[in-house]
Amino acid sequence: MSSDKNLDKGFHAKSMGGTLVEQLTKEIEVHLNNDQFGVDSLAQAVGMSRSSLHRKLHKIVGVSTSQFIREYRLKRALELLREEDVTASEVAYRVGFSSATYFSTSFHKFYGYTPGEVKSRGAEDVEGRELSITETAQVMPAPFDLSKKPKGSYKKSLILSVLLVAIVSTALFFYSTTSKKNIETTGLEKLIVEKSIAVLPFKNWTGDPNLEYISDGMTDAVISRLTKINSIDKVIPFTSTIKYKETNRSAQEIATELGVTNLLQGNLQISGDQIKINLQMIDSRTNDHLWSEEYVREWRSDEIFKMQTEVVEGIAANMNAVIADNELDNIQKVPTKSKQAYSYYLQAEFQKNKANELSYSNAVALYEKAIAIDPNFVDAYRGQAMVWSFGGLVWGIYDERVAWRNAKELLEKAFKLDPTNKEVEEELYSGYFFYDWRFEEVEKYYQRILKDSFIDNTPSINADYAIKTGRYQNALNAMNEVILTDSSSGFLFFFKAEALFFLGKNKEALELLNNTYSLHSDNWFYLRESAKLNYYLQEYQKSKKQLHKLLTQFPDYPPILMWLNAVYAQMDGNIVDASKYLAELESKYENRSSGSPAWFMALFYSTQKNYEKTFEWLQRSYDRHEVEMTWLREEPLLAPLRNDPRYISLYDKVGFSSIGIPIKTSSNSNSSN
Repeated sequence: MSSDKNLDKGFHAKSMGGTLVEQLTKEIEVHLNNDQFGVDSLAQAVGMSRSSLHRKLHKIVGVSTSQFIREYRLKRALELLREEDVTASEVAYRVGFSSATYFSTSFHKFYGYTPGEVKSRGAEDVEGRELSITETAQVMPAPFDLSKKPKGSYKKSLILSVLLVAIVSTALFFYSTTSKKNIETTGLEKLIVEKSIAVLPFKNWTGDPNLEYISDGMTDAVISRLTKINSIDKVIPFTSTIKYKETNRSAQEIATELGVTNLLQGNLQISGDQIKINLQMIDSRTNDHLWSEEYVREWRSDEIFKMQTEVVEGIAANMNAVIADNELDNIQKVPTKSKQAYSYYLQAEFQKNKANELSYSNAVALYEKAIAIDPNFVDAYRGQAMVWSFGGLVWGIYDERVAWRNAKELLEKAFKLDPTNKEVEEELYSGYFFYDWRFEEVEKYYQRILKDSFIDNTPSINADYAIKTGRYQNALNAMNEVILTDSSSGFLFFFKAEALFFLGKNKEALELLNNTYSLHSDNWFYLRESAKLNYYLQEYQKSKKQLHKLLTQFPDYPPILMWLNAVYAQMDGNIVDASKYLAELESKYENRSSGSPAWFMALFYSTQKNYEKTFEWLQRSYDRHEVEMTWLREEPLLAPLRNDPRYISLYDKVGFSSIGIPIKTSSNSNSSN
């Protein structure tokens, strides 16, 4: 009995699917020559939301709504070209393509030959190529308006419809009983399991270079939404794709470097009150164009966010990635209802990504304008907080305590507005660790994210906190996991190398640094941290080379670089230069600069075995609450001091003892130090 019920349910589902497809094709046919009749229009015509229609249609025939519309138009175009004496351009406009060129390209891609070749094809070539099951289902002719078709065409359409129904029914039955076996025997599974994508920066085709922030902002927004889809295995962050903004590398070269199978390229245009994005997705393995689409919206905040959602849904559908209902809610979330606030936000993000003192100042002012217009704009709070936080850590731009006071206030406001925002929460707890040394709270957060398996692409807690509290293997595991989803970020490989170093695997750490250097030698953070780690690994020439590059190719000169300069000058016997660099560090300390100058003064004296001076500057670093004091437990250069009562006292006062992390003695230090 239950078997009969299941059959009834299955038949009912197919019937519902057939009814929806028939209803959709009827509506498209009615508006066939209207090039403005798109996803929103179709959804409205059948009384459904765009997202609901997308989900139902994808479940029935496995394609997005926009693809369903486009390929239906192409099916009708084929019929017109076969049955009437018309040009390809005329057909293009009759089936709703605003561009004859785009029509020809789409037609050739779908059928395997051009519109001009249709007349020379025999009846057996009606499809031009073997269509997939979903493609066959979605291009089934609807009950066309007979008044629009020439005499005799109805009979042909009816015959074709019957044939297609028979083909689909047979194919669906065959597919349901054999598809699993076919996948297992052909190895196709390996091709469809990997769902990875890099969205390259959209080209600014507005004709105005001052609008570059819009094209970058739209790219970043699409990437951010794609990361919310769990069925997509790997999405490369914008910070890793922006370096390909101006590049001569081929799609395959870029994809290989980023470790993805799909590349999305696009351009952005603005005309009056309308914004247009043209996109194409490429299979990096074959260089085939998998999908292309044009999106046009009014330049209003609500329309822009709808466009971003539609783009993401289209990408997911063409990657065969299912969007869960809760994920769709996150993707559709509107960050602000103000067009002006969003414009200021995009400009601020553009400035922030330049990452220098002037651009940071510009970004802060722009974020403040966005927040003034929309006090509930969470992303603007977080963006501005990150500027303050980064500028107060190692960059030496802002006073450390002022920077954190501003950042904390912004993050706590943002978290109050959206307590579910994991990115805001991670930034907040990172600050609690670096600036406030609130070890007990941070430890509880760390244990929670371990339990929830939350791995963030900015590994302040998963890597940095874990290493500084002796959980090296945890840090290594976390970095291995996040590298699977983003093999393009240099700082991830640095943290992995650092974890290997503290595990005593110096050879592996060095090999990793050597293998990743050429890919990330243009990244300031990677260069800075790997210059330091190479020094600990006693690879002094490599460290000096990286230091030289930092000093000559980047304008920033924080205390950590002054320290390395002083160490190498002293090592080379250049006492004059060593004294000069120490004077620079001391001046930074006197001017209350961020970047922990007192800490690095202590490290310098430790290398000289002047431990009295070392403790003098460690105490000053503690008194200033410098962020580098979070390295107290693990710093290799301080290993000889770990049994000293003064060191133990500082260890307790910083807060390590409050979470039960035992002091690290010289006997369990890294053997190389």
